[in-house]
Amino acid sequence: MTDSVLSLLPGDFPDADDSAFLNTGVRRLVLAGGCFWCTEAVYRQLNGVLNVVSGYAGGTEETANYDAVCSGTTDHAEVIAIEFDSALIGPGTLLKVFFGIAHDPTQLNRQGNDLGRQYRSAVFYQDDAERRLAADYIAQLEQHGVFRAPIVTTLEPLQAFYPAESYHQNYAAVNPNQPYIAAVAQPKVAKVQHFFKDRLKKEL
Repeated sequence: MTDSVLSLLPGDFPDADDSAFLNTGVRRLVLAGGCFWCTEAVYRQLNGVLNVVSGYAGGTEETANYDAVCSGTTDHAEVIAIEFDSALIGPGTLLKVFFGIAHDPTQLNRQGNDLGRQYRSAVFYQDDAERRLAADYIAQLEQHGVFRAPIVTTLEPLQAFYPAESYHQNYAAVNPNQPYIAAVAQPKVAKVQHFFKDRLKKEL
């Protein structure tokens, strides 16, 4: 995300009221924010995040594969499923990182040079409480004028999550010198380390 899109720095974004979700055990949040290599790398470093799996959501099982999804002819989006301990981190913080650093929610059906609905901005909610949390937070961001352009993030019911092929998992860490990772993923990882340093895992 270019800084010109933001009117506030990510660390100054408002906090979502996710108190109803805290201390409710291990939970999962499914987010679509462009290429899953980058969004996965952003979240793996946060304390309380137990696992992040890259995958597909929004389409059918038959088309849940990289070649089909990249063709742009399926209803799938590239997504990540974030498994987290709600005693250590809440979905509100995950959404704050999602909108503030992980991707640009003002780009319709694209992220940078990645074009197509498979790169759309979306929250795949698992129940009505999760849908309301995301909707309320988007309204909160708009009220604060955080972005200079409209937020186009869609809220879609999660019908199924399909894990991506094994070579996509933890891709940024395994391939740190890949040009796309160096240019797109690593700056986002660094921004999380700067703006959310109190939320990082201790081994970082």
